[in-house]
Amino acid sequence: MSPLRLETGLSLDGFLLGELIHRGGMATIWGVSHPDHSLPLLMKVPVMSEGVDPAAIVGFEMEEMILPRLTGPHVPRYIAQGDFEVQPYLVMERIPGASLLPLLNDLPLPVEAVQTLGVRIATALDDLHRQHVVHLDVKPSNLLTRPTGEIVLVDFGLSHHDELPDLMGEEFRLPYGTAPYMAPEQVLGQRKDPRSDQFALGVLLYFFVTGRRPFGDPQRLSGLKKRLWRDPVPPRKLRPDCPPWLQEVILRCLEVHPAWRYPTAAHLAMALQHPDQVKLTARASRLHQDPLLTVIRRRFSDPNRPSAKDRTPTRHDGDAPILAVAIDLAPEAAPIAETLRTMVARMLTTLPGARVACLNVLKQGRITLDTTLDDQGRNIHHQRLVELRNWALPLELEEGRISFHVLESTDPAAAILHYASSNHVDHMVLGARAGSLRRSLLGSVSSQVAAQAPCTVTVVRSRRLRRAGLAVDAAEDDSGSWTVG
Repeated sequence: MSPLRLETGLSLDGFLLGELIHRGGMATIWGVSHPDHSLPLLMKVPVMSEGVDPAAIVGFEMEEMILPRLTGPHVPRYIAQGDFEVQPYLVMERIPGASLLPLLNDLPLPVEAVQTLGVRIATALDDLHRQHVVHLDVKPSNLLTRPTGEIVLVDFGLSHHDELPDLMGEEFRLPYGTAPYMAPEQVLGQRKDPRSDQFALGVLLYFFVTGRRPFGDPQRLSGLKKRLWRDPVPPRKLRPDCPPWLQEVILRCLEVHPAWRYPTAAHLAMALQHPDQVKLTARASRLHQDPLLTVIRRRFSDPNRPSAKDRTPTRHDGDAPILAVAIDLAPEAAPIAETLRTMVARMLTTLPGARVACLNVLKQGRITLDTTLDDQGRNIHHQRLVELRNWALPLELEEGRISFHVLESTDPAAAILHYASSNHVDHMVLGARAGSLRRSLLGSVSSQVAAQAPCTVTVVRSRRLRRAGLAVDAAEDDSGSWTVG
């Protein structure tokens, strides 16, 4: 069958073609409508003419397999696809917001804008990685914005799905991607590591802060490989008002070996959200590139550079979860706080890469104006932070693996739930006090969190307290804890 001549007004399987939105070397994008779908739609049709790059077809096959498996606000909604043997096409939701590409006309951006963008992009990547997909082509034109603020990732032709055949990796020896944003391991043909997307985001953050790409825009493989041994100019050299914490985050994302970057995009998002919790290393104070002799030595003899044989990326869900612990610092809750610490220590023995966030809620009055000082004139918020740090000392965790947060709210349960949701917490641990008439009538914080949290919840009770029932389905273990999936 000869290929269809696509034009405005053509009906294809019930989809009416509207305006031609984009004509590229690999695909055309059309606005379409359908009587069964009220939302705005796009149709993507691969270019299959003479001389087209075979990777365009293979990439379209990959997108046909991957897109239907994706859900959530950070990807376009899948609608339909055409028979590849007749007329291949993909129909998806049309995102009304613009891409980030126009931002490149206004570089460098304010630090606050870079921070906000970084959090939003890292959040979108985390959502994608949790669905077993590595994007591998993160760049401004592939990042769109919903009216509600979420970043939407598009174009999955180069992506890798853990549970699908990797057609791109199997059929082509040369790396595919966009040169300025490709991670070192991606240049070497490794396509399975989610932290490759983190490298691309690091390039974006560097570009947004300085107005320059950290590795330029090389057009040859030899130029691409330079990023394996040549470090970029530190951002603060190009822009002195770049804060040390932001340089620390950017340069960590741009580390040559994936293991030296953040364990997951969720960890990166948390670092960007809480700059006061970022552990500063030598990266933060650097103002110059490495000396030439160091670069030469690294080029020819560094055993830590990634290689084509290095194919052991971390899994998001098992190696580096975010573990949040809600701690009641009231004197009467001391037995529970001690039991909580014992439980967390036990969990950390099986989760060596976990990051721990210690939370305390500073209860605010709904009507009255609260004082910020205690009866000794000390800042209450600061004192809570000190107490959290003292609680965590026996855990003996290095600074980069633990953070401390005092949440101020009139509703402790809502504050904990909001933190768990906005910071992509994998496991929440909190204590439950003994029962009381007030808790029976209004419900406890622990039961509300256990019932509504978007993650696994372990509710701990001290053996010294009389056990009361939780208003959730749960199972108790020998430590006096209740775990809710």
